[in-house]
Amino acid sequence: MNRDKPPFRADHVGSLLRPPELLKARDDFAENRIAPEELRAAEDEAIREAVRMQEEAGLKSATDGEFRRASWHMDFIYKLDGISKAPGDLKVRFENEEGEIEFTPAAMHIDGKLGVSETIFGDDFEFLKGVANSTPKLTIPSPSMVHYRGGRAAIDEDLYPDMDSFWEDLTSAYAEEVRRLGELGCAYLQFDDTSLAYLNDPKQREYIASLGGDAAHQHETYIKNTNRALENKPEDMTITTHMCRGNFRSSWAAEGGYDFVAEALFNDLAVDGFFLEYDDERSGTFEPLRFVPKDKTVVLGLVTTKRGDLEDKDALKRRIEEASEYVGIEQICLSPQCGFSSTVEGNELSSDEQWDKLRLLVETAEEVWG
Repeated sequence: MNRDKPPFRADHVGSLLRPPELLKARDDFAENRIAPEELRAAEDEAIREAVRMQEEAGLKSATDGEFRRASWHMDFIYKLDGISKAPGDLKVRFENEEGEIEFTPAAMHIDGKLGVSETIFGDDFEFLKGVANSTPKLTIPSPSMVHYRGGRAAIDEDLYPDMDSFWEDLTSAYAEEVRRLGELGCAYLQFDDTSLAYLNDPKQREYIASLGGDAAHQHETYIKNTNRALENKPEDMTITTHMCRGNFRSSWAAEGGYDFVAEALFNDLAVDGFFLEYDDERSGTFEPLRFVPKDKTVVLGLVTTKRGDLEDKDALKRRIEEASEYVGIEQICLSPQCGFSSTVEGNELSSDEQWDKLRLLVETAEEVWG
């Protein structure tokens, strides 16, 4: 049973490994060796090739690989009115199979009225739409990501003395962004939201409590406000959300199944589909999928982007079968657990291994659903 609308039986999250030529162009631009238009031309060329490769792999959707960004979320967030860059002093500990690495994420301060003066990534989407024969997909961070890392402390209290006014302006800005993207012809939009996966981890809930947040109910606040941002979305626009537990140079920041957020997440979040990290035991069991309503789609992230080893097709089919004990097989799609390059550095695998994994998704989906 094929699907003619997104999310597709074989799909992917968004980011792709940056080709060496693009990384060099970014370095050259940073050192003032090339002009902005030369960097743009290098990005255009890399995106054309990435789209061609996605379509050649058999995927029905195409992204620009997030090639114009350094980070999956901050490049968007900094373009919102009222947000300025701040010194990054918070070190986030990421783990991998070899041990730990530290990452200091870009920081921000909300010191102006939140809004969206220009369509963020609008030109980028129009370029993608112009070069893709498949369905162009745009990925942006969810409203939750503007709040999660800094909490109340990152928001100017003189400007926003109460959180209701903060959320009102933020969700209004997002609603306007969604409306404008719809006008540009965006029919497949993804809200990336690590917070809703992180909050399953007791350590992350302790972190939220240390910031003065309501760790027990923060996911409900996020769901409610994401829904406000989507209240007037175009009727023909498919909205998905992707959740993972951190993806930086093949490392992660959180662990734990979806149990803590599952009932509210699947029943209340007003999206059409959920891209869920499920590539190893850190993501827990499929049991929380019992809460997924009949009209929602689950995209199982069974193929890892953190290692180059190619998954066994029969093992993937068995995992799909296990999941179908909790949610209908017709509601299931297949994808990698995350992007291949959530930040410009990328994960620890080769370009060939990346494309092999995407082709494997397509082949497996065709054998499972026809």
